[in-house]
Amino acid sequence: MSLSFETLQLTPSLIEGLAKQQITTPTPIQEQAIPLILNHQDLIAQSHTGSGKTLAFLLPLFQKIDVTKREMQVLILAPTHELVMQIDAQVKLLAANSGEPVTSTTIIGGANIDKQIKKLKEKPHFIIGSAGRILELIKKKKITAHTIKTIILDEADSLLDNTNTKTIQDIIKTTLRDRQLCLFSASISSQTEELAKTFMKEPVVLKMTDRISMNPNIAHFYLKGDRRDKFELLRKLIVAEDPERALIFVNQNDSMQEIAEKLNYHQKETFMMRGNIKKEERKRALDAFRSGKIKLLISSDLTARGLDIPAVTHIIHLDCPSNPNEYLHRAGRTARGFSDGKSICIITDKDLSTLKKYQKKFDIQFEEMQVSHGQFIPVKK
Repeated sequence: MSLSFETLQLTPSLIEGLAKQQITTPTPIQEQAIPLILNHQDLIAQSHTGSGKTLAFLLPLFQKIDVTKREMQVLILAPTHELVMQIDAQVKLLAANSGEPVTSTTIIGGANIDKQIKKLKEKPHFIIGSAGRILELIKKKKITAHTIKTIILDEADSLLDNTNTKTIQDIIKTTLRDRQLCLFSASISSQTEELAKTFMKEPVVLKMTDRISMNPNIAHFYLKGDRRDKFELLRKLIVAEDPERALIFVNQNDSMQEIAEKLNYHQKETFMMRGNIKKEERKRALDAFRSGKIKLLISSDLTARGLDIPAVTHIIHLDCPSNPNEYLHRAGRTARGFSDGKSICIITDKDLSTLKKYQKKFDIQFEEMQVSHGQFIPVKK
């Protein structure tokens, strides 16, 4: 039997704020994580993409914030600028809808540091940002680490890879020992879990399934052809499915431009998301995609981590990632919350072994499809 937000002892104002987002029933990860975070418990939480992890930590933290104090109380670290901005947008939306006077700011590398320091003088309750710039501002004594009550590592497996581990540890060391530390991700390896436990206090390990799991609301398909035919398969697929919003993943940045130009030539307006374009352009592209102004977004794995764009109906992999966990995160951009979605790989014969890896790891099945007479239909065996 599922619980209600009232049963989880959230305040009426937060429940009303959620209702304005048409959120009335907690997801399983929210049911289990909210009481633990309210109880100031350290937590390692693994749950499939689209399962509501962001609200699983934001809701109890909103309730724990002492709004009578103008001080920094929560630090949320995320691996990409887009995810930082998305979490901040949810904080601001929840504050506006609930009427709770909770404040937040974003701190990311590459942005104007003087403007960030000016924002920090206002003592926002939530600081959401990237690890490198946050550590820099802690060292400059612009972020008051001793007032931080809770640290959240979102997409923790990405944050605790070899390149970031020391920065994360250095941030944690600057905070008081009784602070709360919570990790969230769709995929947490045993190495990440063991590393995390070295700087946590008797954490509860919360795994919604015994293994890293794929969102069960995603259906998996593939189209097979020669490498030179991939674009034509993509074009025909888009015509046949007419997706409400589709993310098209490629592995190489330099192939994006050609694909976008070809799609635009065929009157399929497309934006590109890649690491070497300016943050402002990336934000414009995402905003246009969220609003439905454009239906197609071509991306590298930059957008695969944590982005929540509710109306994405299709994930199309023009190139398959070799790492199954990257497939998990890519595919997880669809079927957010309680929605359904499709993940479609456009492959050659050589890629069949890669699909078998995905099937084995996540206990999923791919169905072979074809585009025939303008329809996306199963291949008859």
